[in-house]
Amino acid sequence: MKEYRNNTTSKDKKKSKVTIGKAFKTIIWPRRNLVFLGLILIIFNRIAGLILPWKSKTLLDEVIPSKDMGQLYELLIIVGVAILIQATTSFLLTRILSVQAQYLISELRAQVQKKVLSLPISFFDNTKSGSLVSRIMSDVEGVRNLIGTGLVQMVGGTFTAIVSLGLLIYINPWMTLFVLVPVSLFGIVALKAFKYIRPIFRVRGEINAEVKGRLTETLAGVRVIKGFGAEEQENKIFEKGVDRLFQNVKKSLTATALMTSSSTFLLAGIASTGIMGIGGYYMMLEIDPMTTGDFLFFTMVLAFMIAPIVQMSNIGSQLTEALAGLDRTEELMNMTPEEEIEDRTIELVDIHGDIIFDNVTFSYEEGKDVLHNISFKATSGSVTALVGSSGSGKSTIAGLSATFLNPKSGLITIDGHDISKVKLSSYRQYLGVVLQDEFLFEGSIRQNILFPRPDATEEQLLQAVKAAYVNEFTDRFDEGLDTLIGERGVKLSGGQRQRIAIARAILADPKIIILDEATSNLDTESEALIQKSLSELMKGRTTFVIAHRLSTIKKADQILVIESGKIAERGTHDELIASEGRYFDLYTYQARI
Repeated sequence: MKEYRNNTTSKDKKKSKVTIGKAFKTIIWPRRNLVFLGLILIIFNRIAGLILPWKSKTLLDEVIPSKDMGQLYELLIIVGVAILIQATTSFLLTRILSVQAQYLISELRAQVQKKVLSLPISFFDNTKSGSLVSRIMSDVEGVRNLIGTGLVQMVGGTFTAIVSLGLLIYINPWMTLFVLVPVSLFGIVALKAFKYIRPIFRVRGEINAEVKGRLTETLAGVRVIKGFGAEEQENKIFEKGVDRLFQNVKKSLTATALMTSSSTFLLAGIASTGIMGIGGYYMMLEIDPMTTGDFLFFTMVLAFMIAPIVQMSNIGSQLTEALAGLDRTEELMNMTPEEEIEDRTIELVDIHGDIIFDNVTFSYEEGKDVLHNISFKATSGSVTALVGSSGSGKSTIAGLSATFLNPKSGLITIDGHDISKVKLSSYRQYLGVVLQDEFLFEGSIRQNILFPRPDATEEQLLQAVKAAYVNEFTDRFDEGLDTLIGERGVKLSGGQRQRIAIARAILADPKIIILDEATSNLDTESEALIQKSLSELMKGRTTFVIAHRLSTIKKADQILVIESGKIAERGTHDELIASEGRYFDLYTYQARI
C-alpha cells in the first residue's frame, strides 16, 4: 500500500547520547562478574610483564658481576614462569571476554531487530531497508570494545601505567618528572581528539547506512536499472555516497594521525631522548649514582608505562566509535512501538467481524487530510469494495482497517471495540492481507505458503494449494512445492506469485481479509481460476477489496466510490449502475476498453 508515510514523532526522532556511565550501567554492570574476572587476569598479566625489566636489572647489577650460575638459572626460571603467566592470561582474556562480547552483540542484534519489527508501518515506508540492516548488524559491533578485551585492556593499561609510574619515581624521581611533561601533553591532545571524532563516527554510521540502503535498492531493482540502461546513473549515485564516506573517514584519520604523531614525537621522541641524556648525565658524573641496571630498568619500565598509554588512546578511539554506534542504536530503541501496552488493553479472544468507520478523518501530514469524515459499516461476512481514481484514499482506508494506521479523528470499531484500544497481536491473528505486489520470501513454494501457519498439516497445506490453483503450475515442476523460487519469487511469473500469496492467505484462515487488487497480475485464465478461489475464501469473512477491474466486484455487498478522500457514492453494483453516477462512468469506460 503505497500511501503510508512516516508518523514518527519528534520525540522519537530526538537524538540520544550514550555516555560511559550509561553504557557501564546497562552493558557492563549486568556482566560485572566476567568483567571482574577479566580485570584480575589483566592485573596478573601486567604484573607478570614487569618481571622481565626487574630481572634485567638483577642480571646486569648482580648476576653477571658475581658470575653466579645458580642465580642465573633461578632468574631464567622466574622470567620463564612470568612469560607463561602472560601467555596464559592473554589466552583466557581473549577466550572469555571476546566470546562474551560476541554473545552480547548477537543478543543486542536480536533486541534491535525485535524493536524494529514493533515499529509502525509508516516507519518502514520512510526508512531504507539497507539502512536498517546496517543499524541492526553494524551499529552494535562496537560493544565488543565495552565488554570485550578493549575496556579491560584500558583498565589494565591504567593499572600498568600507575604501577610503572611508581617504579619510575622509585628509581629516579627527577627523570620521572621530566617524562611526565610529554605524557601529560599527549593526554591533552588525546582528549581533544576523542571529543572531535565522536560526532564524526556518528555521522559515519548514518552515511554508511544510507550507502548500504541505496546499494540494497540498486541490487533489488537491477532489472529496472538494466531495462532503462541506467547503470551509469546508479554508479554515479553510489560513487557520491562512498565519496561522502571517504571524506568522513578522512576527518577521523586526521585526528587519529594527530594522536599517532603526538605519541611518536612526545613519548617516543622527547621522553626517550630526554631520559637518555639525563640518565647518561647521572651515570657519567655520578651525581646521583645510577647503575647500568638501573638505567635499563628505568628504560624498560618507561616503555611499560608509555605502551599502555598509546594503547589506551587507540582503545579510546574504539570506545568512542562504539559509543557513537550505541547512540544510533539507542535512538532506535527509544522509538515508540505501534502497540503501547497502556493504550491497547483489550484482548480479543474471538471476533464476529463487524467493522464500523464512524466519521473517520486521517492525514499523513498536519493540515493535509487525505480522508474526510468517512463513515460506513462492513458487517461480518460481507464484501466491501473500494473503487476510485489513484490517490483517492482507498489504500488508506484499507490501512486503517488493518491497523497499519490510526485515524486523526473519528472512531473505528471491531465488534463494538475501539480498534485503537485493542492489542494489535490479538486483532491481527484474525487478519489476512493479499497485496497487489505481493512479497514472497526466498525459499521454496511450500515455505512461503506455510509462512502464516508453519505447524499446518500436509492436508491443510494441500487444501490451500488446490483452492488457489497453485497445483496448476507446481505439478509441472520437478520439485513440486519444494521448488526454490529465488529472491522475492523472481523465478515465477506474476500470476504464479499471486496464486501463492492467495494460498498463503487461505491457509491462514482469517476472519478479516484485505485484497489490494489481488488479481491485477493475472492473465485471463488465471484470473478466472483465482476469482473462484477468492469467492470461497471470502465466504463468512469480512472482506475489503481494492479494485481497479470493476468487473471483479459485481457481487460485492457494498461498493464505496472514493474521490478526494470522501465517499462519493455507495451501493451495490446494480444500484450504482442505475444511478448513472461516477461508478457508472468508470464501469462503462472499462467495458469499452
